[in-house]
Amino acid sequence: MHGIRSGSARIGLRVLLLLAMLLGLSAAPAYSDTIVLQAPQGPQGPQGPQGPQAPHAPQAPAFKVIAFYNGTWDAAHISFVKEANQWFPETAARNNFSYTSTNNWDLLSSITRDQYQVVLFLDDRPQTAAQRAGFERYMQAGGAWMGFHVSAFTTNAQEWPWYHNQFLGSGNFTSNTWGPTTAVLRTEDRTHPSTVGLPATFTSSVSEWYSWQNDLRNNPDIKILASVDPVSFPLGTDPNQSWYSGYYPILWTNTTYRMLYANFGHNAMDYGTGTTLSSSFASETQNRFLVDGLKWLGGGAGDPAPTDPISETAWYSLAGSANGACVDARGAATDNGTAIQQYMCNQTAAQQYQFRSTDSGFMRIGVRNNSRQVIDVANVSTSDNAPLQLWSYGGGTNQQWKPVRESSGRYHFVARHSGKCLSTPASPANGVQLIQRSCDDSAAQSFRLTAQP
Repeated sequence: MHGIRSGSARIGLRVLLLLAMLLGLSAAPAYSDTIVLQAPQGPQGPQGPQGPQAPHAPQAPAFKVIAFYNGTWDAAHISFVKEANQWFPETAARNNFSYTSTNNWDLLSSITRDQYQVVLFLDDRPQTAAQRAGFERYMQAGGAWMGFHVSAFTTNAQEWPWYHNQFLGSGNFTSNTWGPTTAVLRTEDRTHPSTVGLPATFTSSVSEWYSWQNDLRNNPDIKILASVDPVSFPLGTDPNQSWYSGYYPILWTNTTYRMLYANFGHNAMDYGTGTTLSSSFASETQNRFLVDGLKWLGGGAGDPAPTDPISETAWYSLAGSANGACVDARGAATDNGTAIQQYMCNQTAAQQYQFRSTDSGFMRIGVRNNSRQVIDVANVSTSDNAPLQLWSYGGGTNQQWKPVRESSGRYHFVARHSGKCLSTPASPANGVQLIQRSCDDSAAQSFRLTAQP
């Protein structure tokens, strides 16, 4: 009997084990189904009542960026390259563009816009004839470029005049600040897609700052986007290598090309230990310029420009509020000394003008037939009734005007050298020359701007 009970117990135990295994097998799929059916909490939110959906294909990048670097000289430049090659990929992922970096500059020899829509130069420039010729072809075929700091450096601009004198416009390097510091930058053009999101002034990241042989304000193809605000002076920590006054552009574009140059990209360093002491990406405002600039270069429209500032890419007619006549270059001429007169509006090029920033809110006003010829107060006169004429722009304060927007949406224009206003004459007749006169808020000094095709 003992043996029978013992055998029965063993059989019962086996049955119980078998039941447990069967129950375990049926439980596992139920647990697995629960995991599969859990709603993923991704960017699309929880799944709806239709159940799981197929994953979305990765979104194609809106544009492709390739960054060229050297990375072998000056620890401060090497430090910038290393952090750029970390910051840009992270930024690309957040803003739907791709980023490739390379130190093979020979790729420039045959680069096309179909391959990469934007080229960056981080710490150098092309050195061989084939690289330079390839880059020129790329830009002239509609390619886009952003360069940093030392990419513009040269003491022999004639070695590659297209790049240094025409494309960048800066010519030779002349001086630098030392040591690297932040600077307060003044945004000179808040209508450009790269700067539309910037405040009037902002603090940059730390950098060493360069100055140049050429005054970019005298180049009608160059649009200065930001410059050193005078509150920054003295700029530098070495008294012998500091700037105490002057005008120093930091961000600019050449309107003939799709390009941006940024005069930063040199970190502060402990050269003895090779320790990086600053970051070129520490200023969120400066970073906004980089992101918006890249989107513009890559073909995106960027953020919409404010409606208030005058666009620096549009052409405008200026109709006087007093009599409705337009500002006109006499006889459609563009010679030095051509009278600026009032004339019945006719939408000809002699009545179309473009406003380009100089600094401190002043602008030069170039005629469409030849934008290098600007509205000028004759003989730099500061007197009432001094006549206005066309003259080749040379940076004179008598060639610069501050547009002041009126509550009506019209503008009056204040001459930089005299503080007097651009005015129509007392006579309403066609062909009477315009003048400057003390500002008096009259209709004779009020003009309606109309964008022309």
